[in-house]
Amino acid sequence: MSGKLLEGKVGVVVGVANKRSIAFYIAKAWHEAGAKLIFNYQGERLKDGVIKLIHENFGEDTPVYEMDASNDESIANFFDNVKKHSDKIDCVLHSIAFAPKEALGGSFLETSRESFKTSLDISAYSLVGIARAAEPMMVDGGSILAMSYLGSEKVVPNYNLMGVSKAALEACTRYLAFDLGRSRQIRVNCISAGPMQTLAARGVSGFNTMFKVYEEHAPLGRSCTGEELGATGVFLASDGAASITGQVIYVDGGYQIMAM
Repeated sequence: MSGKLLEGKVGVVVGVANKRSIAFYIAKAWHEAGAKLIFNYQGERLKDGVIKLIHENFGEDTPVYEMDASNDESIANFFDNVKKHSDKIDCVLHSIAFAPKEALGGSFLETSRESFKTSLDISAYSLVGIARAAEPMMVDGGSILAMSYLGSEKVVPNYNLMGVSKAALEACTRYLAFDLGRSRQIRVNCISAGPMQTLAARGVSGFNTMFKVYEEHAPLGRSCTGEELGATGVFLASDGAASITGQVIYVDGGYQIMAM
C-alpha cells in the first residue's frame, strides 16, 4: 500500500515484543504511511529490548512507556504519558494475548479456573480498559484494532483457552464498536491473522502443523505475511475504512472460508 494514508495521524501501539511481532509489522506500516507513534513495553524484563527495537526502527525520539494491560492504574498512567506528546489519538493497536503454557495443549477440559481468569483478563478485557482510556483522546473519531485468530470460532487443537479468549475479544470488539460509534465515531475492528512464526505462536503445541494445513487447504495456498497484515492495518486505520466497524477481517490466504 503506497502513499501517506495516515499523514498527520497519531497512533498508540500496544504489544510490540520483538521484530517478529504482528504489532511490529503493523506499526511499521503505520509509520511508513505517515503516522506518529507512541509505544508501550511491559515490565523491566522486556524494557531494554523493546526500547532498542523501537528506537532503531522508528527513530530515537519515538516515545516508549511502561504499561501493564492487566492493571487499570498502569493503563491510566500510560495514557497520561501519551498526553505529553499529543492531545489527541487517531488509531490504537491492541496486540496482547496470554494464556498459561499448560492451557495451550492437551485437553481443554482440564483448564483451571485461575488460567481461565488470567487469559480472559489479559487477552480480552484489556481491550476494554485500553479503549476506555483512549476514548477521551480520540476527539476526531478514529480506529481501534485488535488481533484475533480463527480459533475464536472453530476448534484448533491445542489452541484451547486462547481460542475462548479470542472469542471474547471479538465479542468485546462488537460491543465497543456499538458504544464508541455513536458517541465518538470511533471504529473498532479485529484482524484475524493466519498463522505466522511469532514467539507467541510457538507457545502453542503443534503450531508448525498449521502451516502445512494452510498450504494444503487455503485458496491462496498459504497463510499471510507480516507486510500483508501491515497493509490491512493501514487501511483499517485510514479514512478509507470510515464505515467499517465491529468486523473481523480475515487475512489468512482465504482459509477461513473452507469447510474441507
